[in-house]
Amino acid sequence: MTIRHSDLAQIDLNLLVALDAMLTERSVTRAAGQVGLSQSSMSSNLARLRKLLGNELLTRAPDGMRLTPRASALVDPVRSALRQFQSIVLSEDHFKPATVERAFTIAVPGSVEAFLVPRLLAFLQREAPGIALTVRAFDYGTVLADLDDDRLDLGIGVITQGQTHHKVRPLFRFGFLYLFNPERVGLQPPISLDDYLRFPHVMTSITGTDRGVVDEALARIGRCRRLAMTTPQFTTVAFHVQAAQVLTTMVDVLALSFADQLGLATSPVPVPIDEVAISMLWHASYDQDPAHRWLRDVLVRLGRNAMSNQARLAP
Repeated sequence: MTIRHSDLAQIDLNLLVALDAMLTERSVTRAAGQVGLSQSSMSSNLARLRKLLGNELLTRAPDGMRLTPRASALVDPVRSALRQFQSIVLSEDHFKPATVERAFTIAVPGSVEAFLVPRLLAFLQREAPGIALTVRAFDYGTVLADLDDDRLDLGIGVITQGQTHHKVRPLFRFGFLYLFNPERVGLQPPISLDDYLRFPHVMTSITGTDRGVVDEALARIGRCRRLAMTTPQFTTVAFHVQAAQVLTTMVDVLALSFADQLGLATSPVPVPIDEVAISMLWHASYDQDPAHRWLRDVLVRLGRNAMSNQARLAP
């Protein structure tokens, strides 16, 4: 498409910044605060945008302001245009991790947070102390909408969904081990299937379901296990195993870590369970953003190094 320079020269391109803020916040007041303008100035920008685009963009509703269909269709194109302009102005030559000030919101499951995020935090404190993290639980029901609405920078987990404007990059793969207290259950690894099923299990369940990958694998061979407890708190499971005559199955790298820290033991799960692929998911409008791209590369490197080190420590 030919760029019509004479027409664009007559338009205040700062209106794009105001438009993106209002499309994101769905509020003139909040958009004004985000951009650093007064409410009256942002209201003036909205009036100019309505005239320029021939559309109301924001309309009043009982629950606040709503986007018109035209405004909803503009969300991704406007954000993508601003991201591309930002990547030109803030090129790699200008991006310096040691001095950048940036906040990132990432969503991760508990197992990934316990394994990867401490390494990421330590690295950022050394190399990019101006980067602040907000970590949220990975919610498969909202992750795509959160990325689209700019409430989330990265989703990290088992990625089974996405649209053409979402990007995915593999990080690493988890296997499984089961964790137990030899003194409590009177067993030593490796453990047979019968012994594995003789003791009750503790299961992590964020959604409250009492059926997971272990149960699916057991069902394929006509067996089942008994659950003593389900909990949404991943990091507490090892302490339950330490205190009671129970077993738990978890991702291998964390089972080995908990075993080392708490004097527990691990054993291969005596039923085949497929490995889990962990990937990153982000909105395509951030694809060329220098800080975002740098963070993604850091995560890939940290994940690869951590898995390599864990492999050397495994028995």
